[in-house]
Amino acid sequence: MGVYLLTIVGALALLIYGMKIMSEALQKMAGSQLRHVLSKMTTNRISGVLTGMFTTVAVQSSTATTVMTVSFVNAGLLTLVQAISVIMGANIGTTLTAWIMSAGFSFNIINVVWPAFLIGLLLIYSKRHRYIGDFIFGVAFMFFALGTLNATGKAMDLAHNQGLIHIFESFDPYSYSTILLFLVIGTVLTCIIQSSAALMAITMVLCSSGVLPIYPGIALVLGENIGTTLTANLAALTGNTEARRAAFGHFFFNVFGVFWVLIVFYPFVDFVCSLVGLDPHAAKQSAVRLSFALAAFHTCFNVTNTIILLPFVKQIAKVCCMVWKPKKNKDEDDFRLRFIQAGIMKTPELSVLEAQKEIHSFATRIQRMFHMVEELLNEKDTSKFTKLFTRIEKYEGISDNMEIEIAKYLDQVSNAHLSDDTKNKVRAMLREISEIESIGDANYNMARTINRLVKGKEDFSADQYEHIHQMMQLTDDALTQMNRILVGHKADNDVNRSFNIENEMNNYRSQLKSQNINDINDHKYTYAIGTMYMDLIQECEKLGDYVVNVVEARMGERQKEA
Repeated sequence: MGVYLLTIVGALALLIYGMKIMSEALQKMAGSQLRHVLSKMTTNRISGVLTGMFTTVAVQSSTATTVMTVSFVNAGLLTLVQAISVIMGANIGTTLTAWIMSAGFSFNIINVVWPAFLIGLLLIYSKRHRYIGDFIFGVAFMFFALGTLNATGKAMDLAHNQGLIHIFESFDPYSYSTILLFLVIGTVLTCIIQSSAALMAITMVLCSSGVLPIYPGIALVLGENIGTTLTANLAALTGNTEARRAAFGHFFFNVFGVFWVLIVFYPFVDFVCSLVGLDPHAAKQSAVRLSFALAAFHTCFNVTNTIILLPFVKQIAKVCCMVWKPKKNKDEDDFRLRFIQAGIMKTPELSVLEAQKEIHSFATRIQRMFHMVEELLNEKDTSKFTKLFTRIEKYEGISDNMEIEIAKYLDQVSNAHLSDDTKNKVRAMLREISEIESIGDANYNMARTINRLVKGKEDFSADQYEHIHQMMQLTDDALTQMNRILVGHKADNDVNRSFNIENEMNNYRSQLKSQNINDINDHKYTYAIGTMYMDLIQECEKLGDYVVNVVEARMGERQKEA
């Protein structure tokens, strides 16, 4: 018995691993298009449901779709109403897995596994088609696990295991207390193993062997639907309020569905069983039909639940808003990452999305720091000046910390098995954060120069102030354009705007440098003032270079040498 149990545990682990490989391979093949589809094809409720359904069918993981959706809400790419409709579709799409499993119980699926392993291995070593190979490998692992579970169930001869039969016979399948008990068991087990597919496989083995009656088996399936919502809710805990609301929407959808199904449980189950030609009251039942009945119930439950709740998406969104109130505003000067989450079930595509949003947040904060430097230049009140300079110092520390934390996160992402496209994105983002941190250093250098000026007895001339303001205006334009590029799609952005601003800054710097030498020689101001003046101009010009480096990294284009 111990050997059999170890075999079952090993097969379940292989099933989960196979589904993970299959899902990740499909996401790599889809690349950024997956994100594009999710963020663009949700114009109304129906399209949102269809998008969620087809995406989940494509990646074979409702968890991946749901967590991705929560991340999109966290990043502001989807509204709460859009997210809820996508999650509804994801619940329908995930039922395909149950049908695949039931097919695995209807014939000896092991026969197709070995050729699949061979084909998958050949494709993996073919650089061009390695993701297809990964996908086939994942499918093969999944089928091998299902075949092993089926064979182990038969080898254990569960139908004649008196101890097990006695345990399940002690429960009255026609009692609501039994149904509620198995519902709780299904919920708890799914929460523990974090895979509704694994528990579905166990349920099919028990039901098809004749040990577990169909009614408690379906109660387990209902529990799986509640337990699977835990993943998205855990992922959302580190996100913003909107992300938490989206995750709660997933929980509400499944719990509401379970509630109404329990009211009409026996008639609804009998109806579903009739669709696959199964008599739930018969003494002897077909193992194949039992597995198909479980899959059919899973599909009917989610489809019916979606039809019932789809007209009330806005009302569900209001309930989610009532449950999760907005967080109190924290000090914007506090160091915290907004989009990068420590949640579970992350894929490289999700991680890249979060990192990109965090980098844009980083860049926005750096531009805010630059505006402080501009304000510092014009501040004449000593106490206000000191307070503002201290704030800029704090921002410089925040800049260093953000670079380190984002880099650490990207380093973790790079340890995964990445597609070539994702590898290039990670490399580009590492360069971006390094250059953005350099912009922060340039800001701090300018603040220190202004601080030296204030502590001295001299001041800039009116012309110098005018030139500095003009240079700072060009710098601000460069930062604004950089932030537009960081948040937009490549196709919608024009890099030439950034390049032109940088050229204008270079030319203006050269002009002011020559003029500064002449003005010092003409004794219009002292050498010390001229040095501080040019320090500010030079730092602005260097800042412009860093901006161009960020733009080049994001767009994958280099500025042509003049």
